[in-house]
Amino acid sequence: MSTTATPIRFSGNTRMGDAFATYIRYPSPRLLLGLLAATLIARIVVGQWSWWDLVVVAVLVAAEPFVEWLIHTFILHFRPREVAGRQVDLHLAKKHRVHHLDPKRIDAVFIPMRSLIIGLPILVVLVLLIFPLPIALTILVTQAAIGNVYEWTHFYVHSGCKPKNRYAAYIERAHRLHHYRNENYWMGVTNHLGDHVLGTFPNKDDVPVSPTAKTLGITTAD
Repeated sequence: MSTTATPIRFSGNTRMGDAFATYIRYPSPRLLLGLLAATLIARIVVGQWSWWDLVVVAVLVAAEPFVEWLIHTFILHFRPREVAGRQVDLHLAKKHRVHHLDPKRIDAVFIPMRSLIIGLPILVVLVLLIFPLPIALTILVTQAAIGNVYEWTHFYVHSGCKPKNRYAAYIERAHRLHHYRNENYWMGVTNHLGDHVLGTFPNKDDVPVSPTAKTLGITTAD
């Protein structure tokens, strides 16, 4: 969907079925679902299962809360800086600032397609070169599943769907606090283990309302 037209925004009080119908119309969810299907089929065809498959899945799932925290903190919230006389800014960070400026803008919720189109082939090639084929495919299936969970969870917490259980309410509230109270805390998306371990999940009233939650401290002039 084009980002040049008037942005479509979440309206609030969305039903789950309507939210998913909107979600699947966008290209990044379709790409991630396609990757999951392709890697899963390839893994089943190759076979040669071992205990290492379980180890790989366990390690990647355990690392995910901290990967989310690191990416959100140091890449998505990257501040433009001058390096060797040139202004350096990250595409992901630029797109994320658009998301903070308007958290209800639907097309700004997703992982940018440019990042997926560049990053996914690099990931696939590197994993296939480094690891034996069965384990490489297990890694790719797990990473694709994690990517889909991340993409849907982030969409869900912004969609206006009323949380159906305590966990959904917990992640929705934390993400709302990140956007509307203080952008330096509550850095997780699918879960907040990284925040709890690394000290960025405070009580709401223990941190001030940030004046830069929308801009991330970056102006147009910057």
